Amino acid sequence: MDRKLLLIVNPAAGRGGYKNNLGEALLTLDRGGCRSTLFFTAGRGEATRIAAQQAAAYDAVACVGGDGTLSEVISGLMELPAPPPLGYFPMGTANDVATTLGLPKNDLVGAARRLLGGQPHPFDVGGFGEEGYFAYIAAFGAFTEVSYTTPQNQKKALGHLAYVLQGAAQLPYLESYKARVEYDGGSFEGNLLYGSLSNSTSVAGMLHFKEELVGLGDGMSELVLVKDPGSVEGFGDLVASVLSQRYDSEHLLILHTQKARFLFEKPVAWTRDGEEGGRHQELTLCNCAAPIQFIF
Repeated sequence: MDRKLLLIVNPAAGRGGYKNNLGEALLTLDRGGCRSTLFFTAGRGEATRIAAQQAAAYDAVACVGGDGTLSEVISGLMELPAPPPLGYFPMGTANDVATTLGLPKNDLVGAARRLLGGQPHPFDVGGFGEEGYFAYIAAFGAFTEVSYTTPQNQKKALGHLAYVLQGAAQLPYLESYKARVEYDGGSFEGNLLYGSLSNSTSVAGMLHFKEELVGLGDGMSELVLVKDPGSVEGFGDLVASVLSQRYDSEHLLILHTQKARFLFEKPVAWTRDGEEGGRHQELTLCNCAAPIQFIF
């Protein structure tokens, strides 16, 4: 039996790379029994509106774009009492969600095949205070903009090294934030360089967690706090821990929690799925346990 698919396309993602194989991808979907209806976004927030207004009439919804587009679609689906299963055609740069799910990147035909052969899996969504949701991460502090400010030509030529070099360039400008963080069963108080709540094995192309550490639909998120080492030696130990993916530095705290409340001395800038998340002096993040079924 044919399935009706709502396909939301961000034409700006991947520098318009969707044009190369969109026709072949649609043909693949059609031959696999998916009758696709396309909507193209024209600005920020439109993917949320389309998903909220249109998705209920379809058997499944998918988006072509980066993690920001995916985040918008998920926000729209969260407005529905029974959202349809969600697929993803990754066409961005960081593509953290695609890395976590093992989806083909910048390959519309490959993503179409995965959508046809995949199964729905429970997927947790993050709650961002009173302002909405995030798909996989909310973060503040050092390096939160690295994957989004690194020039595209460097990413293409140098890969992961480009992120490291761009991060190193920020070292002289790192700011420490005096904060209190309350989480399930405990709290932390002190100076932080970085903090995040995430549901992903890959964060900004820089942090990579083992799959057994992250449960995508277990109702728990990963809280990462990077303490200010206070010395060059301490910072060196921290960097070595991250680059080796040991994450055993005394300056690094990683744990599982359903909720985290952040309190600062002054408003702090946040990012939400790689997009601006506003400035907040107090912010509560939480895990909304598996409201979405993700096809992969």
